[in-house]
Amino acid sequence: MNEGEGGSRRPRSGVTDGGAPTTWGLFKLKRAILGTPYPTQRLEHERLGKATALAVLSSDAISSVAYATEQILIVLAVLGTVALRYVVPISLVIVALLVLVGLSYRQTVFAYPSGGGSYTVAKANLGTGAGLLAAAALLTDYVLTVAVSVSSGIAALTSAYPSLLPWRVSLCVAAIAGLMLMNLRGVRESGTVFSIPTYAFIGMMLALLASGVWQAATAHLAVPAPVAVRVDPVSAAMAGVGPVTGFALVYLLMRAFAEGCSAMTGTEAISNGVTAFRPPAARNAATTIGWMVTLLAVFFLGTGWLAHHFAVQPSTTETVLSQLGHHLLGGGLPYYLLQASTFLILVLAANTAFAGFPMLGSILAQDRFLPRQLAARGDRLAFSNGIVMLAGVAAVLVVAFRGDAHALIPLYAVGVFVCFTLSQAGMVQHWRRCREPGWRWRMTLNGVGAVATALVVLVQVGTKFTEGAWIVVLVIPLFILTLRGIHRHYERFAKEILYTGQAPLLFLHHTVLVPVSDITKATAGALVYATTISEDVRAVYVETDAEATETLQRRWAEWDIGVPLVVLPSPFRSVLRPLVEYVDGLEARHEADVVSIVVPEIVPRRWWEHLLHNKTALYIKTLFLFRPNVIITAVPFHLGVRTRWEEIRDGTAGPA
Repeated sequence: MNEGEGGSRRPRSGVTDGGAPTTWGLFKLKRAILGTPYPTQRLEHERLGKATALAVLSSDAISSVAYATEQILIVLAVLGTVALRYVVPISLVIVALLVLVGLSYRQTVFAYPSGGGSYTVAKANLGTGAGLLAAAALLTDYVLTVAVSVSSGIAALTSAYPSLLPWRVSLCVAAIAGLMLMNLRGVRESGTVFSIPTYAFIGMMLALLASGVWQAATAHLAVPAPVAVRVDPVSAAMAGVGPVTGFALVYLLMRAFAEGCSAMTGTEAISNGVTAFRPPAARNAATTIGWMVTLLAVFFLGTGWLAHHFAVQPSTTETVLSQLGHHLLGGGLPYYLLQASTFLILVLAANTAFAGFPMLGSILAQDRFLPRQLAARGDRLAFSNGIVMLAGVAAVLVVAFRGDAHALIPLYAVGVFVCFTLSQAGMVQHWRRCREPGWRWRMTLNGVGAVATALVVLVQVGTKFTEGAWIVVLVIPLFILTLRGIHRHYERFAKEILYTGQAPLLFLHHTVLVPVSDITKATAGALVYATTISEDVRAVYVETDAEATETLQRRWAEWDIGVPLVVLPSPFRSVLRPLVEYVDGLEARHEADVVSIVVPEIVPRRWWEHLLHNKTALYIKTLFLFRPNVIITAVPFHLGVRTRWEEIRDGTAGPA
C-alpha cells in the first residue's frame, strides 16, 4: 500500500518550478483576467448612478425594439401589405401596457427598497407559493433573455456580414462567455463598459427616427427593395384554411400582440436591483424606470410607424431594423454604425439578466430556496456563482436552438408577464393592508395592471403554446418543485445540526489509524500528527507480499517508536477492502467510539509528477467520506520542504 502518493495539493511555496504552472500561476492568471479582489468596505462604492444603471439594467428593454416590431410583422406577413396597417395600433396597445407596468414598478421600488421585485412583493403579500411562482418565472425568463438577446445581436451582425452566418452558434457562445467575464470583474466596472454601446444605440435610434420623420415630412419616400418575406408557419397554416377574416384575423392579431409584448421584457430588472443604486436608492431607481419607459415607448412606436410608412416587410436574410437603416441612412457609415450599435446593445442587453439573475438568486439563497453559494459575493463583490450558472445554462440553450432568435422568442415573455401579474396583484394587497395616503388610486392602478397583464399571459400561452410556450409552462412548475426541495433540505439540515449546548460533552475513545507502506518521512510526519490527537495510535499495513511484510516488521521493531504495527492480510491484493473490514471490526467489537484515519499524502514539486503516482490517498478519503464516526485527515508531505517536526528533531527549529 502506498501511503499518500498522488496527493492533489500544490506546493505551499507557490513558486513556479521548471516553467510548469502552479497554483500561484493560476492565481495570477485569474487576477489578470478578473482584476484584484475588492474589500467588503468597497461595496458602497460599487453602487450605480442613474446614468450607468440605465445602461446596466435597462439595455434589455431598450434593445427589444430591434426584434419586437419584426415579430409582429412576421406573424402578420401572410396578410401582405395590409399587415402594415395593424402595426401601429398593436404597438400603441403594448406601449399603453408598458406605461401601466412602469408606473406600477415605480410604486414597488418605494414600497420594497430592499429589491427582489416580483418575488419579494408576491411572497410578502400573496404567500410563499406565489413568491416562488414569480421567482421561477423570472429566473426562467432571465435565462431566455440572455439567449434571445445574444442570438438577436448576432443576427444583426450577420445581416451586415452574411459570411459570418455559418459561425452563428460559436459567436453566440463567445459573446456569452465575454459577458460572463465582464460581469465577474464587478458591477461598476462592467457598467462603465456597457454604457458606451447603450448610449450609442440610443443616439443612432434617435438619428434613425429623425431621418424617417424628415423624409416622411418632405415626401421623400424610400422605396424598399424586394425581399423574400419571412412568414410565421402558424400564421401561414391559418391563412391556408381560407380568407383571413373573422376568427382567423382575430387570432393573428392576438398572436402578433403576444409576440410584440417581447418589447416589455426587462422592465422589471430595476425593481429587482434597487440595492445596486446609490442612495437614495429608491428615488434613483424610480427615476431610471421613468427614463427607460420613455425611451422604449418612443423607439417602439417610432419603429412601428417607420415600418408602416415605408412598407418594410420582414426578410429571411435581413432584420427589419437593418432594412430601415438601409432605406433611411443609406449604405454608408451611418448604416454600419446603426448595425454595430444594434449588435452591441443586443448582446449587452443580456447584461440585464446578468445583473438581475445573480441578485434574485442571492435573495432566494438567503431565504434557503437556492444553494447558499449563490448568496456569496466573489472577489470583485459580484455574485460570481450566479453569473457563472446563468452563462452556462444560456449557452446550452443557444446551442440547442442553434442561435435562432425567432425559435427562442416563442418561449420568451410568458414568464415576465406572470411576474408582472403577481407583482401588481401583490401591490393591491399591500395597499389594502397599509392604507397609506393615496392608497385607493394606487390600488386601482395596480389592480387594472394586474388584470391587463393576466390577460396577456392567457393570450401568450394560448397563441404560442404549440410553438414552444408549452416548454415554459412545463419548466416553471418543475422549477418551483426544485426550489421547494432545496428549502426542505435546508430545513432538515438546520433541524439535525441544531444543538442547544445544555447537554454535557462526552469523552469518547478515539482510535487513530495511519495507513503505511514503508518507513518514510511522509509516514513519520503522519505518525507525529496522529500522536498529538490520541493515545491510541496504530499503524496499519496491508499485506500483499509476504517478504515485504517481514522486512517492514523487522525495520518497525528496530525503529521502536511505541506505535504498534497492525498487518492486514490481503490474499486478493486489495488495498482498501482489508482496511474497511478492520474499521468495521473495531466498531463491532466496541474498541473505538470514533476512528480517525490519518493519511500520509506526498505532494510532488511539479504538476505533471502527480500523474506518475497512484491515488491511494484519494481513494481512502473518498471511500470513508460518507461513513459515520469515521474521520479522514490528510497530512501532506511537500517534497523539498522541511517540516516542523524535522526541524525540532534536528534542533534547528525556532520559537513556536
